[in-house]
Order: sequence, then C-alpha cells, then structure tokens
Amino acid sequence: MTGSATRRVWGLMYRHLALYRRSWPRLLELMYWPVLQMVVWGFVTAYLAGVQQNTATIAAGVLLGGVLLWEVTLRSQMGFAISFLEEVWSRNLGHLFVSPLKPSEMVAGLAAMSVLRTLAGVGPAMLLAFLLYGFGIWTVGPVLVLFVAALMAMGWAVALAVTALILRHGAGAEALAWGVMFGLAPFAAVFYPVAVLPGWLQPVALAIPATHVFEGMRAALTDGRIAWDHLAWAVALDGLWLAAAAWIFLAQFHQARVRGALLNIGE
Repeated sequence: MTGSATRRVWGLMYRHLALYRRSWPRLLELMYWPVLQMVVWGFVTAYLAGVQQNTATIAAGVLLGGVLLWEVTLRSQMGFAISFLEEVWSRNLGHLFVSPLKPSEMVAGLAAMSVLRTLAGVGPAMLLAFLLYGFGIWTVGPVLVLFVAALMAMGWAVALAVTALILRHGAGAEALAWGVMFGLAPFAAVFYPVAVLPGWLQPVALAIPATHVFEGMRAALTDGRIAWDHLAWAVALDGLWLAAAAWIFLAQFHQARVRGALLNIGE
C-alpha cells in the first residue's frame, strides 16, 4: 500500500475514531454486550462447575471459551458492518467516492476499525472472565492468536456480503448487520461438537470456518493439543469466503455506482 493510500485509509479510520472521542455512550456500547454475555454465561458455568466437580468443570471452561471466541466473530462482523452503516446514515458514501478513495481502501479502513472495535469490546470481557471466574482463554496458548485471526476473517467475509446486500437493497437490508451471525451460530458448533448435529447438517457445519476454530478450541482446552488440521481448514475456508464476499461486494458496488445509488442508498 502506497503512502497516499495509507493516508486515505487513516483518514477514513480517523473519521470513525472521532465519533468516539467525546461520546461515552458509543464507547459503552462497544463493551456492553460482550461483557453482558460473558457475565450471564459465566454464572451458568459457575453453576455447572459447582454441581459436579469433574467433567462439569471442563465443560464450563469450554462453554465460557466458546462465548468469548464467538464474541470475537460477532464483534468483528458488526464492527465492519456498522462502520459502513455510519457512512450510509450520514449520507457520506457519495462524498467518500468523489474523493480518490478506492473501494479496496474503504474495505481496509473498515477492517481496521473492526479490529479496534473488537479489541475494545472483547478485551474487557476476557479480563472480567479471569477476574470473576478464574478463566483465561489465553491458556490455550499462542495458537489463540491464530484462532482469533481466523474468526475475525470470517466476520469480515460475512460483513462484506452484508454490505453488498445493503448496496443492492438499501435500508431494507440493514437489519442483516445485526442478525445474520446469530443465524450461523447453531451450525458453527460454538458450544457443542459437530458430532452432536444430525448427519445431514454436519457437512454444512464443516463448511463454516468458525466451526473448525471451535473444534480446535475444545481440543486445546480438553486434551491440551493443537488441532492443526482444523486450523488449516479454517484458514482455507476463510480464504474462500473472503474471495467470494469480495467479488460480490465489488460487483454490487459497481452496480450501485452505475445506478447512482451511492448518493441515496439510505432513502
């Protein structure tokens, strides 16, 4: 990326960071849902660990780890999509693209904002999980960085597809920015192994990158081993999902520019 492209990406990021500078409700919103989810599920895991000290303690750790890592996926997707929606709501897309900003640079800026929003949201939840329940997701080891990166890449792929739908259908598709990831959760094996699903659903689950991350997390927490096969599948599927989502996004962006929809997409 050239120096001028970097400045354009930073300019887009700064436009969004400025929104948080004097708006504590926006900052609170970043942390509110991850912390709330962690607290609720943390009490559930504490209860399970108290009922039976043997397998329940392990199950409770797996459950809490699933909650925290799923929040990474969810926050990365929502951080990207909502940053895009901020441009839609402020009628700013037309202004952005009369500048030299390229679609790829906008995507890079939104992905960078997604990283910052995810860190601000999930970081306090992870710290609170350790302080309240003595659970540290980092106990899975350095592979945690790869797990998080794979989950964030999936979040970006879903967010790109959602933004493409918003470009195509306008305000009618905005609700997908909040709801689409929840629809994937039952098939992503967040809280249970893939083997629990019906046989005909298992291939669907294994086509989702997050499924392999959560299978790998359970292997690390219960057996103390790194499931490199699952990690390799997660990375490969992320590449496919990102390539497909980027193609869809660029096609819809081109169509929106031809139709002049960038100027009135929120109407």
